[in-house]
Amino acid sequence: MTTPLAEVLDGQHAAELRKAARALLKHPLLLARGPSADEFRLVRRHASELRAWFDRNTGWALQVDSGTARLGKIPARLGDATHPAREATRSAAPFTRRRYVLLCLALACLERGEAQIALGRLADQVVLEAADSHLVAAGIEFTLDRRDERLDLAAVVRLLLSLGVLRRVAGDEDAYVSGAGDALYDVERRVLGGLLATRRGPSTVRAAEWEERLAELTAETALDSDELRFRALRRSLTRRLLDDPVLYYDELDDAELAYLTRQRGFLTARITELTGLVAEVRAEGIAMVDPDDDLTDVRMPESGTRGHVTLLLAEHLAAAAGPVGTAELMRRVAELAAEHGGFWSKSAREPGAEGELVEQAVVRLAALGLVARTPEGVVPRPALARYAVGEAVVLVSRTEGAGGVPAQRKASPR
Repeated sequence: MTTPLAEVLDGQHAAELRKAARALLKHPLLLARGPSADEFRLVRRHASELRAWFDRNTGWALQVDSGTARLGKIPARLGDATHPAREATRSAAPFTRRRYVLLCLALACLERGEAQIALGRLADQVVLEAADSHLVAAGIEFTLDRRDERLDLAAVVRLLLSLGVLRRVAGDEDAYVSGAGDALYDVERRVLGGLLATRRGPSTVRAAEWEERLAELTAETALDSDELRFRALRRSLTRRLLDDPVLYYDELDDAELAYLTRQRGFLTARITELTGLVAEVRAEGIAMVDPDDDLTDVRMPESGTRGHVTLLLAEHLAAAAGPVGTAELMRRVAELAAEHGGFWSKSAREPGAEGELVEQAVVRLAALGLVARTPEGVVPRPALARYAVGEAVVLVSRTEGAGGVPAQRKASPR
């Protein structure tokens, strides 16, 4: 029997809508040119449906024009620092406090600047902005006298290049850092204007403290009715299910937990229908699992020495009954190096490398919601139990009888 044309068209529409939604979740800023051009066309084709879904379920605004598609993602947890901006290079080093400040200053200079700008000219303008008395009082210093400062500015520019705010016309950042040359860029003002994702203009915020300023920037309308309160809960929980690796019940307040208990099936079904993510419901919380392993910026496990160390430390932490100190983790890495060092990179086997390996592993595990960092040490979270190794199971070959040698030893996950 042939499938009716209407069903074929409906299936094609659903597949395109899912692909467009996943593209926005992975890259909230898509451009009509470059590697994301095909995904941008899908988003633009289904913009109306996507805009309605994200507005109703997350409160994220979707802006689409002829050149850009911007999903204004606002995190449900404003204090989560486990997914920082990263340098757009192979090292992918996380941004420091100074780099974040330089990024904001560079954006302000570009907003007031011309359609083209040289890196040296941008640097001069940033130096002038950094001399603001408020920044000086906060301990921010930027003079371009040191190489590390020029490296920070180059990292900011590379991030803006990866976002499409800048387009390189000539030169490169390395020549500028070394003092051997300069670089020239086109400024994509439409992309620049779409970077800010807030519900109100920053200039209208009057709070002095950082946490209060963030709260004001992202505050919704007054929740003076049950309908608005339920809408706020639905949006907050959906954002967390989409953004957080694991939504733990013990991190929710009473109202959030009560709403999730009643509406869990509805919330997860809506997400699955649009994105293809599958709900894994456990006693401690919910994880939306991606069968395609595509919607994540941090993977576990991962190949290479760092990935191997992270996996081995995850196994060690999963067996811990409480916080584990950094010193103990470093000792464990030293033991692992003696056992597995033949498979690791040369730098990982050098004396003193344990500290960096532990830090990289803990950062990854925290970003995945598998551990929490506390003053007492690294605390394993319930989802880490999937990386625990149980007792070895001895499988005996039938042909060898009960007294034969073990045919296989298998470590089974809990």
